[in-house]
Amino acid sequence: MAVFEYVALNEKGKQKKGILEADSPRQVRQQLRDKHWMPLSVEVAQVKSNANPFANVFRRGIKTADLAMLTRQLSTLISAGLPIEETLRATAEQTEKKHIKAMILDIRSRVLEGHSLAAALNDFDYAFPKLYRATVAAGEHAGHLDTVLNRLADYMESSQVNQQKIKLAAVYPIILCIVAVGIVVGLLTYVVPDIVEVFVKNGQALPPLTEAMISASDFLQAHGFLLLVVVIAAAIGFKWALQKEHLKRRYHEMMLHMPFFGKMVKSFNTSSFISTLAILNASGVPLVEAMKIAAQVVGNVIIEERLGVASQHVTEGGSLHQALQETHVFPPMMLHMIASGEVSGELDTMLEKTAKNQENDLQNTITTLVSMFEPIMLLAMGGIVVLIVIAIMLPILNMNQMIN
Repeated sequence: MAVFEYVALNEKGKQKKGILEADSPRQVRQQLRDKHWMPLSVEVAQVKSNANPFANVFRRGIKTADLAMLTRQLSTLISAGLPIEETLRATAEQTEKKHIKAMILDIRSRVLEGHSLAAALNDFDYAFPKLYRATVAAGEHAGHLDTVLNRLADYMESSQVNQQKIKLAAVYPIILCIVAVGIVVGLLTYVVPDIVEVFVKNGQALPPLTEAMISASDFLQAHGFLLLVVVIAAAIGFKWALQKEHLKRRYHEMMLHMPFFGKMVKSFNTSSFISTLAILNASGVPLVEAMKIAAQVVGNVIIEERLGVASQHVTEGGSLHQALQETHVFPPMMLHMIASGEVSGELDTMLEKTAKNQENDLQNTITTLVSMFEPIMLLAMGGIVVLIVIAIMLPILNMNQMIN
């Protein structure tokens, strides 16, 4: 069966759009007529294969929240004993988003053609990350797809919660920063020139701080727009430069050696790696393959290269904790916990505990940074405003002294 997109008029003459499964467009039209709808157009849903390497650039993926909900629904229905094809049909009926529904029905069509669920997902790699597809493949191979999907749903829901926490924590500092910049620019552009102009007309000598403030004001008035263009161009240029492998590598290496930020980069990347490795290994993916897949979720290319070397050491018979220790990015506590898991034969459990501890440490660090940023921004904004006020008040005080 194929997936078709239709446009039709219902009994009240209102236009309706949707997706239906059928063997042919004619069958879709008949289904619509059975509902007393008038079909206007019926076309094959455009979510098919990714043979064209540039095709997926314009395709819509699935948000983490939607993917977590989809995975949870699949896990629940498969655990209830429904066949995969019926599970996919029921899941498609539950979703209200057209592109997700079309994608699920297309996956179902491939499953009905004899493909495994993992093989069907491989044609939609722009929507389902490699971690997801590898875990599903391992679950199908081991015969525990419901358990694996349940673990995947837990992982994705946890990732979504963590991302939401970071976004919510960053909202107030971002708004505060924008307001602070706006206030300073407004004072320098509109307030300072009008007030200081009175003293300039009287021929009064201005203090150095006031003159510096006037220079800054004149610069913003004359070149403010150009400065904004330069900042935007610099941001675009920086993003373009990071697409060059040699420049990206140098930047990532520099980040690792920066005081404080280097530690944050290591913590973030090791947390992502261990969390991914834990779910893959627990789902039955071989350790070496799991390490190679988990290395791909790491954002720093230097750490990714070191993890590639570590996976090679494990392939040659080395232990996991020794291979990770040679990367010089994992904290000692994490390495000791992994070593303990290898010795006791409970590596799966220990990896999960390690991942949880690392995520908690990272969350605490981020929360601390955000809480520190707020008073620092308030102090910085207050300091700049005080400087502007002093620059305005100094000529007034000097004038009073001259009168006295």
